[in-house]
Amino acid sequence: MMMRSAAPLAIVAAATAALTATVVFAANWSDQDVDPEGDYPEVPVAYSEGGRYFTEDDIPTFNIAEDGTVDWLTFNGFRRYHAECHVCHGPDGEGSTYAPKIKNSAIHMGYYDFYDVVVNGRAVGNSVMPHFGDNRNVMCYLDDIYVYLKARAVDAVPRGRPAKKEAKSDMIREEEDGCMG
Repeated sequence: MMMRSAAPLAIVAAATAALTATVVFAANWSDQDVDPEGDYPEVPVAYSEGGRYFTEDDIPTFNIAEDGTVDWLTFNGFRRYHAECHVCHGPDGEGSTYAPKIKNSAIHMGYYDFYDVVVNGRAVGNSVMPHFGDNRNVMCYLDDIYVYLKARAVDAVPRGRPAKKEAKSDMIREEEDGCMG
C-alpha cells in the first residue's frame, strides 16, 4: 500500500481559499464602508490643469469650493453617471436590487482598477458588469464619472444634482469635441 502526502492537497486547498477570498473581496468593494475622514481626510488636489484637478499621483480628483461650487468634471460626472450608469447602479451611486452601489468602488478599487472594470467588464459569479470600452458616452467621460463617484463616496457632494458648478474650460471642451468626433 502506497501512502500519499497530504501536502499537495493542502497547498491546493489553501490556494483555492485564497483565490475565493480575493474574488469575494473584489466583488464586495462596493459593500465596504468609506470613512470620509479616515479614507479621504481632505481633497488631495495637488495641481490643476485646464479645469481638471489631480492628486500628486496624477489621478483625477474633485475640487469643491467653500460655497459648494463643484468642478466641471464632478458636475458632468453626475450627468453622465445618470445617463449611463444609474439604470443598474441606482441614483447617486447608491446601488439597486440589480447591481451594487459603486460610489465606494471609486475609493476602494482605485482609478486604474475602476477604469479597467468599466472598459473591459467583469463577471463574478452571477453578477456581470458589461464592458463599456466601445461606448463613447461612457469612455469620453470616464474621468468625470470616476471623479463624481469619488466625491459621492466621501460625502463631499450630497445626493442629487450639484447646485453650483465651475464653467467648462476650453481645454475640456476641446478634449470632448475630439473624443466625441
